[in-house]
Amino acid sequence: MSLKPMKNLLVLSFGILFLYTAYTGLKTLQSSLNDDEGLGVASLSVMYGALTISSMFLPAILMKKLGCKWTIVASMFFYISFTLGNFYPSWPTLITTSILLGIGGAPLWAAKSAYITSLGSQYAEIVGKATKDVVNHYFGIFFFICHTCRIWGNLISALIFNLSPNAGESLGALNQTTCGAGFCPIQSLAAENITGPSLSNTVLYTLLGCYTGCGVIAVLLIAIFLDTIKTKEETEQEKTQTICSMFFETFKHLKDKRQCLLIPLTLFSGLEQGFITGDFTRDYVTCAIGIRMVGFVIISFGVTNAIFPVVFGKLSQYTGRISIVLSGAFVQIACIIALLLWKPHSGQIAVFFVISGIWGIADAIWQTQISSLYGILFEKNKEAAFANVCLWESIGFVIAFGYSTFLCVSVKLYILLSVIVIAIILYAVVEYIEYQKPSTVVEKEPNENSSPIPVAA
Repeated sequence: MSLKPMKNLLVLSFGILFLYTAYTGLKTLQSSLNDDEGLGVASLSVMYGALTISSMFLPAILMKKLGCKWTIVASMFFYISFTLGNFYPSWPTLITTSILLGIGGAPLWAAKSAYITSLGSQYAEIVGKATKDVVNHYFGIFFFICHTCRIWGNLISALIFNLSPNAGESLGALNQTTCGAGFCPIQSLAAENITGPSLSNTVLYTLLGCYTGCGVIAVLLIAIFLDTIKTKEETEQEKTQTICSMFFETFKHLKDKRQCLLIPLTLFSGLEQGFITGDFTRDYVTCAIGIRMVGFVIISFGVTNAIFPVVFGKLSQYTGRISIVLSGAFVQIACIIALLLWKPHSGQIAVFFVISGIWGIADAIWQTQISSLYGILFEKNKEAAFANVCLWESIGFVIAFGYSTFLCVSVKLYILLSVIVIAIILYAVVEYIEYQKPSTVVEKEPNENSSPIPVAA
């Protein structure tokens, strides 16, 4: 019986891996592949706008009605629709499928997080371990597997793009001094009349065919092999909670001051992912060394992003989450400052890989620690808590992609720097609140810095 939670965790992890191999690979290319009139970043902004609205009510409703497993399966079809929309990229097709993906994104991510937290709680009861330690470890395993999607998705695109003779053209071929922090999308495009690199239909359709196949495999894995389980919230509330109350569940959760204090950190997670996906790939990589190199550079991000979640998930048991989060802030700030000072050039290819990899380390910390933090602090109301993760992270994406074609890169980097400083200060307040809270649960902690699991009133 103790092997069953791990089996389900692996099935879920590999199912999301196949789905996100297609999704992240295609998302990374949007700002460069569909650069004309800003269609790529516009579709991403609309996607996360729809995700924001979806986060407000759909996760709680679908998880209560369908359960975690079938919520995940249903949401996956919306992701596949986005891949299909890219077969004929235009404003109607991409905007429509982006909205559909946004609608399905929040339920998928919230159901995944609730499912993993429940698996961790079940296994903790079986082996007699601290719940928060097992949940941290499970999220680490999940993100280790899931985040390799950036390796496979970008490796697929990088290899396929080598079939196109024009894929090596850079957006800044006429004047590479405009690349990097000094890049201003509107001014540069107007002055140089730069358009996105052209790809043959054969190359594009081969890429999208591979991505569509990954999505289909993901659906089959989850539908056939993932067990149906009920979270504690489903068992306790399914007979008493109405659709109306579930609709407002996400908003009601904001009454918890800890949730409000965590908003900037969750928002920053979306902002930094939006920057590495939309701005770094276009304004640094494609601008200086061409779209052919985007996949290879982001593979560096994917490698560190896959390895370090499991490392940090395990380390947090001994060092406590505070030191891990502060380390992430230090790495992120250092990376932002480096991007402000660095002037990218085609002769500095190694630097692109180094910065991408370092950014992946910081993102690994935010992904593991934010998910586990919400799961532990709000253990009694996980659906609403993880819906808020989707809500505020997606708002960060909307902002990042929304101003992508209007603000200079340096301004975006200063925004990131300001938000991360504010976020860490408010996160420290949350930890102080938890430190002061008396706990009725006595556990043996591996380290005194580890915060106890909060007990709901």
